[in-house]
Amino acid sequence: MKKRHITERSKIMINNIRELARRQLSDYQANSPGTCFSDHNFNLSVNEAYALQDAVTNLRIKEGERVIGYKVGCTGPGTIEQFGMEGPIRGTLFSSEALKNRARIDGSEFCNLAIEAEMALEVDSEGQISSVFPVIELHNFVFRGQKKSLPELIANNGINAGIVLPEIHWQKPLKNFSEKSCLSLYINDKAIGESGLWPTPGGPIYSLDWLKNNLVDYDLVLRSGHIVLSGTALGLFPVQFGDKIAVKVDDIIVVECFIKKYKET
Repeated sequence: MKKRHITERSKIMINNIRELARRQLSDYQANSPGTCFSDHNFNLSVNEAYALQDAVTNLRIKEGERVIGYKVGCTGPGTIEQFGMEGPIRGTLFSSEALKNRARIDGSEFCNLAIEAEMALEVDSEGQISSVFPVIELHNFVFRGQKKSLPELIANNGINAGIVLPEIHWQKPLKNFSEKSCLSLYINDKAIGESGLWPTPGGPIYSLDWLKNNLVDYDLVLRSGHIVLSGTALGLFPVQFGDKIAVKVDDIIVVECFIKKYKET
């Protein structure tokens, strides 16, 4: 936890973090994330929410999972308007939830599955951008508090539930993409939205620098090969059984996935 901001209340909360983390992980694994926020008397500060997210991450690592990077969220105009709050916020990405291009996804394994089209980047051993590429981010789109809040979003890992990655040849140096390049999302061959590649005027550098500073505050580091989701300029879109999702860059399909039909094996 961010040491310079520890208060007496935070010290009390720290003693409860382990118990809360076990509950959070159990809820997530049961496809019912964040039930503690159903108690409208329950509240966390932003620092406490990150402490809880990181405690859940540690539990997942102990169970054999591996961190492959982080997401930066709630930065683009679409999600800011949709959530009614402004980040950035951080979430953690796991190898078990990184899916290959054209993955067939069982929507029943999520809680109100929703997707985002966005650009990601990979970092080298110096923490610099080695390549960028589009992804489909998967979410459990659920908020249980009386009002959407950054602490709930953070404690629930930015509502991230996985990513779909493109083929490796689409991982290209940043210079290979034009400043005028467009990212577009299609659901069932219908155009849902189009935007520039990056959610903020600062581009991927803004997201990466913010993340580095956030990780330092919580005694974490970026490692070579880590993936960073930069956020989306588009919104978050619920999907249904049988939907086909495609993300294009300059009208070329780069990454796609399919939501299995109901009870499809």
